[in-house]
Amino acid sequence: MIKAFIFDLDGTLTDTEKFYQKAWPEALQHFGYKCEPWMPLELRSLGRPFAPIKFREWFGEDFDYDKVRAYRKQLIEEYLKPGIPLKPGAVEVLTFLREKGFTVAMATANDLERTTRYLERIGLLDCFDKIICADMVKQGKPAPDIYKYACDSLGLPPDQTVAVEDSPNGIRSAAGAGCRTVMIPDLTEPDEELSKLLWARVDKLEDLKTLIHQ
Repeated sequence: MIKAFIFDLDGTLTDTEKFYQKAWPEALQHFGYKCEPWMPLELRSLGRPFAPIKFREWFGEDFDYDKVRAYRKQLIEEYLKPGIPLKPGAVEVLTFLREKGFTVAMATANDLERTTRYLERIGLLDCFDKIICADMVKQGKPAPDIYKYACDSLGLPPDQTVAVEDSPNGIRSAAGAGCRTVMIPDLTEPDEELSKLLWARVDKLEDLKTLIHQ
C-alpha cells in the first residue's frame, strides 16, 4: 500500500535541469576546461562524494571542484532571476496527492537553504510534509542515503513510498533504498539497465494519478 510520494526537484517538479546543462559547460570554460556535451548529463542529481570524483577522473587530480561549482551556482542564480519554471501539472498533482491523504515529501540534491528559497519563490513550500536535502546525509545520489533518510523521517518502510525522479542517478538512489521508483524522463529516456529499476515510467506528472491504486 502506497502511503507517501517523495519528489525530486530539478527536472521533476521544476523545469530547471536545462539550466544546469548550460551552466556546467560555462563554468568549466571559465576556468579553462573543455566540457564534452555528454558530461553535464552524467551530473544530473550527482551528489558528494561522487561528483568531485567524477570531475577528477575527467580533468585530473588538481581539479578544484568547490571553486567551479561555486561559479556554476552563481550562473544558476542569474538564469533563474526572471523566474523558476514549473513542470506542467506540478501544483495540481501535489495538491491532489495531499487531498487524497498521501504524505508528500521531497528528496533533492540541493542544500536546504536553496531548496527552501526556491520552493518559497514558486509557492510550493507548504505542499511538503518533509523536505530532505543532500546536506542532511553523508552521501548524495546515486547512493541510497537520502531516500533511506526520507523514509526514516516519514516513519514508513520504503516499499510504501513512491520516489518520483527524472534522472538515472535519482532512480538508482531511490531503488537502492527500496522505494518504488517512477521515472518521468526529462532530458533522456531510461536505458535497458535503468528500466529494470523502475516501478513505472510515465510521460508527465499528472500521470501519477493513475498509479495510486496499484
